[in-house]
Order: sequence, then structure tokens, then C-alpha cells
Amino acid sequence: MSNPMEPRRPGASESLVSELMMPHQVNNHGNVFGGVILSMVDRAAGVAAMRHAGRPCVTVSFDRVEFKEPIFTGELVTCRARVNYVGRTSMEIGVRVEAENLLEGITRHTNTCFLTFVAIDEHHRPVPVPPLELETEEDHKRHREGKRRREVRMALDEELESSP
Repeated sequence: MSNPMEPRRPGASESLVSELMMPHQVNNHGNVFGGVILSMVDRAAGVAAMRHAGRPCVTVSFDRVEFKEPIFTGELVTCRARVNYVGRTSMEIGVRVEAENLLEGITRHTNTCFLTFVAIDEHHRPVPVPPLELETEEDHKRHREGKRRREVRMALDEELESSP
């Protein structure tokens, strides 16, 4: 890496985590435990964050995790993660989760998650991350939406802290 603070394209950070869901990963209804999926999401997002920052990163928050459809044993779950928005030390990572029935060849979008990561130094203190180099209209859209989610989170935090 020639310049660690040189802007980076969102696509350069993309990561993919896939896993075949096995019987020990499902509840008594035959659905994969949400925690199994969240672990996969966190790992995929962590790789994207570290690729972008070029250094260790830690999870700060998960935003609005909504399971749209159940995932079943025997399905291949794929989490695709990518940096959407970058602040000074933090990054919003978007993760799309899909479940594929390998026997039928049907893939379903089961949920989307947004996570915030912070890059850290050797003392576990936040450090600046490179800015995003937005190339496509999709990059700009994700960046605008990520910035807006950050503003909403910060405003809600401020409102809740100031309430009696």
C-alpha cells in the first residue's frame, strides 16, 4: 500500500462469506438461528472494513436487522459485504444475505444489514480511515443513504441522552 490514506473504491473492499446450513444450526422449527446468520454477517462486514481501512477494525453496532424470510437447513447462505459510507474513523458496511436451495437452484434475498465498524491502532484506539472514491451512481446512492443513517443515529442518540 503506497499511501494508506489514499481514497479507495467501495468495490475493492467487497467480501463474501458462504456456509452450508447444517442441522445443528437450526431451531426446533427447522429455521436457522438468527445468531448464526448475524455471526456470518459480522465476519463478512469485518473483512470489508479491514480491507478498506488496511488495519484492524472492530464492530461498533448493527443497525436494523430484519429477517424477511426464514433460512432452512441444507441451504447455502451467502453474505456479501461492502463499504457504503466512511466517516473519520468509522465505516458503514452493508451486507446482503441470500439463501440458496442448491437442489432447486432458487436463491432468495433473506435480509440486509448495516453495521458500523471503527478502525483501531495497536492500543485499541480509533484511527482515521481512507475516504471512499465514489465511481458509480450506485456508489453515490449507497454513500448518501449511509450518511443519512448516520445522521439519524446521531440525532436519536442525542435526543435520548437529553431526555429526562
